[in-house]
Parts: sequence; C-alpha cells; structure tokens
Amino acid sequence: MGGSLLQGLLDAGVDPQRLTAVDQVADILAPLAARGVVTGSDLSLACEDRDVVIIGVKPQSAAGVLGALAPHLKADQLIVSIMAGVTTDHIAQMLGADQPVVRVMPQTLVRLQAGATAVASGRHTTPQQVSMVVDLFSRVGSSVEVSEGLLDAVTGLSGSGPAYVYTIIEALADGGVKAGLPRDTALQLAAQTVAGAGRMVLETGEHPATLRDQVTSPGGTTIAGLSELEAGRVRHALIRAVEAATQRAQELGRVDDSRAKGAS
Repeated sequence: MGGSLLQGLLDAGVDPQRLTAVDQVADILAPLAARGVVTGSDLSLACEDRDVVIIGVKPQSAAGVLGALAPHLKADQLIVSIMAGVTTDHIAQMLGADQPVVRVMPQTLVRLQAGATAVASGRHTTPQQVSMVVDLFSRVGSSVEVSEGLLDAVTGLSGSGPAYVYTIIEALADGGVKAGLPRDTALQLAAQTVAGAGRMVLETGEHPATLRDQVTSPGGTTIAGLSELEAGRVRHALIRAVEAATQRAQELGRVDDSRAKGAS
C-alpha cells in the first residue's frame, strides 16, 4: 500500500524530494529512487526534515517498528498510520503519550489517483493536521473524515470494495462471453460500464436507484436482467459481504489490540 501511495503522489505532481521511503527490501525502493524519492533502510531517515511520517507496515510488525522509530521522532511530527486494527491510542502509547496520530484506510487505487480514503483523527491531533491529511489523500482520489470507530466499516466497504467490484466485472464479462462476445471485448465493455456508472453517481449526485430507473424500460431487456439479479439475491450478497468483512476487521483489530497492549 505504501508503494502505491507514493507512486500515486508522484504521478499527482508531488515533488519527489519532499518524500522519503524507508524499507528493508531494496527492490521495493529502487523504482522510487529512480523517480527522485529519498530512500534508505534506516528508520531514522523517515523522520529527518519531515512534518508527516506515514507508517505502512503489517499490524504484527507495529510494536517493533514503532519502538525503533520513537527515539527519532519530534513531539510535533504527525504520524499517519495505514495499519489495520491498531488504534491511534495504542500507536501513541508506543511512541509517546502525546504524539499526534491519524489513521487512514486507503485503497491500492490511490496508485491511479482514484482511491477512496477515510481519515480518522487521534486525541492529540489538531484540526489543521487532520485537514492536511485529508488534503494529502485528496491528491490521490477522494478522502473523507470519519470517527475512528467507523474504520472497520470503512474497511468492509471501500477497503475490501475493489475486490467485490473486480468480481462483478469478471462476472459481467463472463456473461458477455456466454452471450457470444470475444473475451477481450466483453472485459473492456464490463470494466468501462462499471467505471462509467460510478462516475455517473458521483458527478450527477443522483441516487443509484433513480439512475437505474432511467435506463429500465417497461418490458425491456434491462428489467429482465434485473429480475435475475433479484432472484439471485445479488444485493443481499453484497450487503452481507460488507457486513462480513467489517466483522472480520473487528476480529483482527481485537487480536492486534491485544498484541499492542502486550508490547506496551
């Protein structure tokens, strides 16, 4: 996720000299270094002359990384965490009780400046710091501020959402192939249909049901297809998918929360 975010920021026109990437794997850093990003393997490098430090490690690595990072942080440096399930309070505890921390839930779609990111503030952040993070992630898509308690729901919807949509695109394309279309043509039509429909919702502000009714003629082809979707309980399945993913995020958060307490 961190690499996708950096590539997206670079493509959005952010000066590479304002960015620093730290990783233990040289192959991950190489393409970023080639674009002018400051890179290295020493965690202290991430804190040098930077107002914001973004942490994108696996939750199980949080204690080790945060412990190594803490001695190099200044009190006013903002921590932005994309670690799932690790709360701002526990991050602050591992870094220093008053360290400002913001959690975000982005998507890999930030690589294309098409991400949907939720931003949740910790107790020691200022409104200006939160606004800065919202603005930063708006460079790579859209971003909204939510309470930290809603981040699991965000994970279930937009965090896991691209996988749901990829499945829908694949199924639509398979339907086209079954109806006689060449595979590449079916996939192109399916993907563009989904992309265009999403854009229509965002740009018109119309409710999806209203837009659906506008293209559904009495006795026509679309209502015949929609009837099959209702028979297959597709809407119910998507609602349950979001619910199940949210519940799983909550479960993982409880596990990681216990680990964080044990490490603090």
